[in-house]
Amino acid sequence: MATSSTSFFLSPPLGIPKHRHSLNRGTNTVSIRRSRRGTCSATAKQKPNPRKTEPSRPSPGAVDPVGFLSKLGISDRAFAQFLRERYKVLKDLKEEMSTRYQSLIELASGYEILGMHRNIQHRVDYMEWAPGARYCSVVGDFNGWSPTENSAREGYFGRDDYGYWLIILEDKLRDGEEADKYYFQQYNYVDDYDKGDHVDVEELLKKIDDEYWEPGEDRFRKSRFEVVAKLYEQMFGPNGPQTEEELDDIPDAETRYKAWKEAHKDDPPSNLPPFDVIDNGKEYDVFNVVDDPVWRAKFRLKKPPIAYWLEMRKGRKAWLKKYIPAISHGSRYRVYFNTPNGPLERVPAWATYVKHDVDEKQAFAVHWEPPPDKVYKWKNKRPKVPTSLRVYECHIGVSGSEMKISSFKEFTLKVLPHIKKAGYNVVQIFGIAEHKDYSSVGYKVTNFFAVSSRFGTPDDFKQLVDEAHGHGLLVFLDIVHSYAADDEMVGLSLFDGSNDCFFHTGKRGHHKYWGTRMFKYGDLDVLHYLLSNLKWWVVEYQIDGFQFHSVASMIYTHNGFASFTGEMEEYCNQYVDKDALIYLILANEMLHELHPDIITIAEDATLYPGLCEPTSQGGLGFDYYVNLSISEMWLWFLMNVPDREWSMEKIVTTLMGNKQNTEHMLMFAENHNQSISGGRSFAEILFGENSSVLSPRVHKASLYNMIKLITFTIGGRAYLNFMGNEFGHPSRVEFPMASNNLSLSLANRCWELLNEELHNNTFNFDKDMMKLDKNEQILSRGLSNIHHVYESTMVISYMRGTLLFIFNFHPDDSHERYTVGIEEAGEYQLILNTDEIHYGGQGRIRCDQYYQKTTNKRVDGMWNSLEVPLPSRSAQVYKLTRILRI
Repeated sequence: MATSSTSFFLSPPLGIPKHRHSLNRGTNTVSIRRSRRGTCSATAKQKPNPRKTEPSRPSPGAVDPVGFLSKLGISDRAFAQFLRERYKVLKDLKEEMSTRYQSLIELASGYEILGMHRNIQHRVDYMEWAPGARYCSVVGDFNGWSPTENSAREGYFGRDDYGYWLIILEDKLRDGEEADKYYFQQYNYVDDYDKGDHVDVEELLKKIDDEYWEPGEDRFRKSRFEVVAKLYEQMFGPNGPQTEEELDDIPDAETRYKAWKEAHKDDPPSNLPPFDVIDNGKEYDVFNVVDDPVWRAKFRLKKPPIAYWLEMRKGRKAWLKKYIPAISHGSRYRVYFNTPNGPLERVPAWATYVKHDVDEKQAFAVHWEPPPDKVYKWKNKRPKVPTSLRVYECHIGVSGSEMKISSFKEFTLKVLPHIKKAGYNVVQIFGIAEHKDYSSVGYKVTNFFAVSSRFGTPDDFKQLVDEAHGHGLLVFLDIVHSYAADDEMVGLSLFDGSNDCFFHTGKRGHHKYWGTRMFKYGDLDVLHYLLSNLKWWVVEYQIDGFQFHSVASMIYTHNGFASFTGEMEEYCNQYVDKDALIYLILANEMLHELHPDIITIAEDATLYPGLCEPTSQGGLGFDYYVNLSISEMWLWFLMNVPDREWSMEKIVTTLMGNKQNTEHMLMFAENHNQSISGGRSFAEILFGENSSVLSPRVHKASLYNMIKLITFTIGGRAYLNFMGNEFGHPSRVEFPMASNNLSLSLANRCWELLNEELHNNTFNFDKDMMKLDKNEQILSRGLSNIHHVYESTMVISYMRGTLLFIFNFHPDDSHERYTVGIEEAGEYQLILNTDEIHYGGQGRIRCDQYYQKTTNKRVDGMWNSLEVPLPSRSAQVYKLTRILRI
């Protein structure tokens, strides 16, 4: 195949223009930028210099690095001092950021520059970060896999001071075609057709002369693109200053202009408009027409001839007719490094699509630039963020019933409608980013910007998100920034060979148990990579939120594998990684600045103090946190404790939380861990035949529903369910691995179980539980008022808003009339009952018992009480329908 020609130049630090004082010759606007020392440099629409900007703006409100401590009742001095020190490190980091980036959003904008991008100047630009490489090149099927062509060499303007390599792949003229005569000729790569396809440039230039320029403006007609440059030359001479350092000893703009005016006072008359300086002490000295009112009016009405330039643009079809693209859509490529230890080939760190060979031993980046008629066009807007989150957790690959890896398209067609029907309003997907090892469930990520090619293309995933939005579903990703795969060929480990640029070296760079690599969060370029990755998913795929996986792995050098007693010292000792905590702060600040409705969730088994407190008050800034202890409690009870011995106090204490604000908890009875991490799902335990600690099977469906109902309603504003558990999926998930001969027999979901009575009844209850929140707004109400917890009867009762919840966990004892205290006197209607037959219950409550009226008998410390029928192992929800005034 043909090899593209290549040119090289020194790439600027990201976000900094290559030539800070170059002139934009396509504009009539001129400004003189004052420097900090009173000097100036001439630019046209000049971008501010990131090296001179202030640090990123802090969170709204006054910053108090220990502000949340008093709110949570924490008075530990050592922890307060740790927060102050952490804030100082954060402040210093933002100062360092300001030398290279204008803002936090710009720090998160690397993907716009890095990787493979088309340039309007008939070329494709490739940029990579590899500080340990001697030179770098792009190799692929579009240039014959040549490691010496299309390369950027150190000493040949290929690498900048920060370790970024820039390679320019120039499009090639087709045989018989001639290069464009005018350097300003551009092509519209987005549209198939543009009227410029059939426009003669010479005729269009004559049209500009005839229609745009007025008589007497012959100076402009001669050279339309030199007006600004000539003005600069007249002020500074033909060899004027090109850098800020050269301007140091030059007087201010007004003094220079007056000197120039005096020197040219005897010049012959010119047909140029009379210019002068308006200087009101502002940052910019503006040149304007002030001497002649007629010229002033004409000048202000004059607009750049943009319409003519647009006519001159040609469409993509015209471009393809004339040029062979340097790299076409679907081309495979890798990046080639020459390092001190020898040559290396790597899949680019910023690759947006990665495919593997059949045996998965080789991986390649794939250039994704579909033609205009194939580009995915979004149809649906993001749904509004609901007041409560009902999250449906799922994995694309195991979402089908067949023994194969399911695809994005199959999930979109079959599973999304089910999620909508089930009553959830969020779909949270894990295992999306590209990973080499499928058995890792997607947690050993190799390519952070690429959707897994096992499931489909980038456009297939866009369609999934778009259709989810059309169903009114938000889409969250379980994002893994706590570690990365240790693969070298396809991942980031030892990426540039001579140094481990993304990760810590030595023991700290390796997870103690999982064989993964640990990020170096204190490095500005690593922050650039990770923050840009978050922004990529939000902007490119319109993702609505993130659950940050395994926060404990990143914020502790022991990766969270330590005994925690709850002492504050454990959150601020030598094993706590300040840099990781600062990354989480920056991630939350950036995401909420980028899109105010983005939801962030922390999965942290240690419940680090301040997870959901504002960053301006010393918190980490998450919206929700996952309380893993709830699921662990239920699993312990089901596996080890006879149901007659369950502790009601333990249930309530665990569900309500004891360290963080309960309202920020994301609650779940079980997530994917019970089914995937070698354990058993609750349905497998309850509906199976080998449970030794539980009472007869006839009541187990009711117990399953009770566990979900109390977890769903007692506290928190968010609830999560793993795919299949809404209908009591009894089988675990087991990904293909060597131990099962790479079998896919358990890597699926048995949707046909919905046709069986037991599982259909379980689904009916789960669906009505979601509907209850939709109708009554349970999760968005204030926290529960728990007023009845009796160990002897195994009964729990609480109020949340106007709803009364009563649970009888006893496997045998029923009560004809059980009395509980009530806050508000009135009439109450039974609106949900786990003992209904169509839920798998026994239907022991008669229809005439669905309405109850309070009495003034004092119970549970309240002046009113309610007597209700309470069958064994059942739960009821009552709604206040009429208030009685006494």
